[in-house]
Amino acid sequence: MTEAGRYDVIVIGGGIAGSLMARQLGDHGRRVLVLEAGARAADPQQGHREAMERFLAASTKVPGSPYLMHEATPWPEVTDLTGLDGGGYRSDGYLVQRGTLPYASGYVRVNGGTGNIWTGLTPRMLPEDFDTEAFGYGRSWPLAYGDLEPYYRAAEYAIGVSADVDEQRSAVDLPFPEGYVFPMRALPPSRVDAVMAKRLDGRRVREPGGGEPVELRVVGTPQGRNGIPNPRYGGGAGFEPIGAYGRPGPGGRCVGSATCIPHCPSHAKYTPLKTQAGWGPSVTLRDRAVVSRILVDPGGRATGVEYLAYPQADGRVQAGPRAVTSRHTVHADVVVLAAHAIENAKLLLLSGLGNRSGQVGRNLMDHPVLLTWGLLPEQVGPYRGPGSTSGLEGFRAGPARRLRAPFRIEIGNWGWLWAKGPVDTDVVELTRAAGPDRRGLRGRGLRQAVADRIGRQFTLQFEMEQSADPANRVTLDPRHRDRLGVPRPVVTYDLSTHVKDGIAAAKAVSDQLFALLGAEDHTAFEAAAWPGRFEHRGRTYGYRGAGHAAGTHIMGGSPTTSVVDQWQRCWDHPGLYAVGCGSMPSVATSNPTLTMAALALRSAEWIEADLAERDRPITLTAPRTFGAAS
Repeated sequence: MTEAGRYDVIVIGGGIAGSLMARQLGDHGRRVLVLEAGARAADPQQGHREAMERFLAASTKVPGSPYLMHEATPWPEVTDLTGLDGGGYRSDGYLVQRGTLPYASGYVRVNGGTGNIWTGLTPRMLPEDFDTEAFGYGRSWPLAYGDLEPYYRAAEYAIGVSADVDEQRSAVDLPFPEGYVFPMRALPPSRVDAVMAKRLDGRRVREPGGGEPVELRVVGTPQGRNGIPNPRYGGGAGFEPIGAYGRPGPGGRCVGSATCIPHCPSHAKYTPLKTQAGWGPSVTLRDRAVVSRILVDPGGRATGVEYLAYPQADGRVQAGPRAVTSRHTVHADVVVLAAHAIENAKLLLLSGLGNRSGQVGRNLMDHPVLLTWGLLPEQVGPYRGPGSTSGLEGFRAGPARRLRAPFRIEIGNWGWLWAKGPVDTDVVELTRAAGPDRRGLRGRGLRQAVADRIGRQFTLQFEMEQSADPANRVTLDPRHRDRLGVPRPVVTYDLSTHVKDGIAAAKAVSDQLFALLGAEDHTAFEAAAWPGRFEHRGRTYGYRGAGHAAGTHIMGGSPTTSVVDQWQRCWDHPGLYAVGCGSMPSVATSNPTLTMAALALRSAEWIEADLAERDRPITLTAPRTFGAAS
C-alpha cells in the first residue's frame, strides 16, 4: 500500500539520535515521520509502571527485562551467549555469530530503543581521540573536537547533563568555552568513590614496559540524569530539569535506586521518551513499523521507504514463519537511518545501497570491558546510586596508546553484579562452599557472611578502545530470517592484538590498584560463564560487551573509503543519512551516547539548512526589453 501525502523527513528509529533529530526538525515546522519497529505504550505512565514490574519480577535481570520481546522484532540479549568448558562459545539468538570471539553486546528494539536501557554516562571524547592515525592505528575523523564542541553543548542541554566543568577541565583536560557550566551540578560521589579517592588520589602506578607512571585521581563522571539544576547555566538563566515525560513537568532526581540500568523508577535518567513528549504537531510517530527497504530514484536520490506493519495482539505475530499484516510505502525528501549501528547496516545491505566503498557493515566496534572485582577491607555500602558515578581518567590518552589500546576505568557501585550476577550468587556460594567444614553456612552465620561479603564488594570496569577493523563486520545470509522473513544480521568479530595488549595492561594496572586499596582480588576468567574468554601471552582473560556498537557505516573524507561524510550523508545517495554511532570512525574510551547525540544535532542542522534552501523563494525579475538605442 502506498500512503498518500509526502513528508519532509522520514526518520527510521525512535532512539536517542532519531528522537533528537525529529524534535529539532519538527521545531522548524518540518513534517517528520518517525518509523519505530517496536511498540509504544498508549499511556506512557502506565507503560513505565509495567516495565518496572516486569523488571522486578524477572528471574534473570538483563537489559531487555523490562520489555516484552515481540516475535516480529527480536533483539540480541547477553543471555544468547554461552561459554564452553573447553573454550569458545555458543550463540543462540537474533544475531548469527561467526567470529573467533563473540560480539558480546545486546540492544533492544522498542520505542526509545537502547536509549531506554543505557547507563546514563555522558563523558565527551578527548581532542586526540579524533585522530588516532597519529598514534599509528585506526581511522581518523573528517572533523575535529572543535567542530563538534558546540554540538556537545547542545546535546548536554537536550539530555540534561549533570557534571562539574572545572573538574572536567582540570582532571580530564577537556577544553570548554569560558563561562560554560553544565545544565546541572555534578551528582555526589558514592561511598565507594570516597573510599577509592582517599586511598588512590595522588598515588602513581606504572604499566609493565610503559613510560612515565600515571598519577591517580578519582574523577566524577558526567551523567545524563537529573541532579540539582545549575543556576549559572545559560548565563544565569538556569536550567529546567527534564521531567518524567518531557520538559517542563515534574521529574524526580536521582535517588540512588540502583535499578537505573535498565530502568529508572524515579524518571531521573534521560530516555528518548522525554524528547518525544516535546515533539511538535508536525512530528508523527508510527510504531510497529519494521522498515525493510530504502527507496531511491533512478538517479540514486532517496525517495522513501517500504515497511512492514505487524499487529499488537497478545505480543505475537500471526502464525507462520513470515506472517505480515501489511506492507506500506511512504515517501519523503530526506530519509534518515537512526535504528542502531547494526540495524542501520542491515537496512543498507537489504537495500543494496551506499556501498561504493565496500565498507557498509564493516568496522564494527564496541568497548570490550575487562572487569576485575574484589573485597575492600571495610564496609563501603555498595548498591547505592547509579552503576558508576566516578572513574580514573589517566589511561585514556598519551603516547602509551601507540603500544596498546587506551582505556577508561569506571568505578562500579553495584558490587559484583556485572561480573558475577546478582547477590543470589553470593548466597548460593556461601550455602554450598563456606564454613569450616566446607558444607556451607546456614542461619545467623549465613546472614552475617552475606552482609560482610556484599558490603565490601567493588568492581573496576576497564572500557577498552577498539579501533576500526574491516574484518569485524555485519553481513546478511538469506538462510537466516526472522518471523517477518527479513534476514537477520550475521556478525563476524574478534579482538586485535592492540586491544588484547590493552586488556593485559589494564589487568596489570588493576593488580596495582588492588594492592593500593588493600583489597582481596576475586577476579577469575577461567569459568565457562565467560563467552568472551581468550588466551593472550600465556594468560587467560575475559571481556564483556559494553553495548556500544559503532562503525558500521563509517564516516570519512572520501566516498571510496567511507560510507557517509562528516554530516552523516551517504556519499552515494542524496537525501539519505545514516546517523548514530555507526558513523563514528573511532569509539575512543568514552561512552559514545553524548557524541552520537552531538552528531545527530549537527546533522539535523544541516538537513534543515538544506530543506530551507529547497524552499527558498526564487526572485523573479521582469525580462529586459531590447529596443531602439536611447
